[in-house]
Amino acid sequence: MVFKRRDRRSVWKATARFFWPQGGWTRAAKYVRHRLTRLPDPPHRIARGIFAGVLVTFSPFFGLHFVLAALIAMILRGNIIASLLATFVGNPLTFLAIAASSLQTGHFLLGTGRNVLQESDLSLAEKFSGAAADLKHNFLSIFTHERAHWDQLALFYNDVFQPYMVGGIVVGLIAGLAGYYFSLPIIMVYQKRRQAKLKAKWIALKQKAAVEDAKASHNETGPR
Repeated sequence: MVFKRRDRRSVWKATARFFWPQGGWTRAAKYVRHRLTRLPDPPHRIARGIFAGVLVTFSPFFGLHFVLAALIAMILRGNIIASLLATFVGNPLTFLAIAASSLQTGHFLLGTGRNVLQESDLSLAEKFSGAAADLKHNFLSIFTHERAHWDQLALFYNDVFQPYMVGGIVVGLIAGLAGYYFSLPIIMVYQKRRQAKLKAKWIALKQKAAVEDAKASHNETGPR
């Protein structure tokens, strides 16, 4: 196959690359910044795409961040590629901070009085595993006579998903707006500098072509 890797990576190596990409996170961040600033679109459209991408990284819809970022960018008439690149904000290095801030803000707004920073990771993992077990059981119960169980799913929704969604919207809006207003002037300056460089290069090429044409004309009209 044309796009098949020559060196097949093991599961452990692929997992390690997910948490630490080749070249490190600094190089990955520079690559994303480079791609964002070189997108062929007006700065405000690119900044809208960045807003959409940053916003969805604070949502609990894992696995759908690309789709949601693209949809929001389309609604806002932003750059879709910029929205996809901006989801880089949600990565293994920032996930814990994003999840904690979203959950804590959600519990505060819902008035539950919970402090997620004082809860153990085991308790949160148990809620995820319990919800997954209920989903599996309920799916299999469609083909059997077993009754569906909703206790663990309800606990997960009330303690994790709902607070995460409510808090993620608020924190995501704040982070998205910060990304918009921070990136807009940077992209404007970069594009102006790039246009100036391209214009200077074009003028230099035009002058060089004019000089070569003048030399060629002189050689043709000169003495034989």
